[in-house]
Amino acid sequence: MLLIAGLGNPGPQYARNRHNVGFMAADAIARRHSFSGFSKKFRGEIAEGTLAGEKVLLLKPMTFMNLSGDSVGEAMRFYKLGPADIIVVHDELDLAPGKLKLKTGGGNGGHNGLKSIDAHCGKDYKRLRIGIGHPGHKDRVNPHVLGDFAKSDQDWLQPLLDAIADNADLMAQGNDAGFLNKIALATGAAEAKPAKPAKPGAPADGKSKPPAKSHIHQARNSAQPKQLPTSGPMADMLKKLFGTKD
Repeated sequence: MLLIAGLGNPGPQYARNRHNVGFMAADAIARRHSFSGFSKKFRGEIAEGTLAGEKVLLLKPMTFMNLSGDSVGEAMRFYKLGPADIIVVHDELDLAPGKLKLKTGGGNGGHNGLKSIDAHCGKDYKRLRIGIGHPGHKDRVNPHVLGDFAKSDQDWLQPLLDAIADNADLMAQGNDAGFLNKIALATGAAEAKPAKPAKPGAPADGKSKPPAKSHIHQARNSAQPKQLPTSGPMADMLKKLFGTKD
């Protein structure tokens, strides 16, 4: 069994906050894979379903962000799960908006939800970090994370949530690289592969042309007079220098 916990704060006033992108991702996965409706349990809201043939419990803690571990820890202990069976989906200030990182373990980066989960579950769970960008100064962090996504954010937010939901099977299978690659392709974030370098002497358009003459060859040709003497000491010298034939 796999436990996927999307983090956020309960209540309609927080529903569109950047801090609630974990809730949004959990909702998207539940819709895409026809999970059961959410019901109250483990001091949160849960929905059950399957991903890649494995039973999955989606959890949205209703304890407010700072106490997320109370809810996640209770569910973990009830189902006798370990940290390796948990994926936490959360917002990440230190990633550019729309960027993802998926890894097991690591620091909490000052994220209070992760601090609480670390205390209740240990640190060796997997984290899907969803970038929301940093406002630039620590004094603006709280208004930023507790502020709603801007209208311009919708250009990347909904496609990203859809891509996470569409490819959640890969995440459940532990195919982290495949999951991130699919997300990048779906959202247009994949970088184009650099073109192969052209062969020496080949034009940029790939069409063939005669190889360029060396500067020595060019200088030698330009140094040859158009009409050479055919006899006498000068003719003999030029024959030795340029290899002129009779």
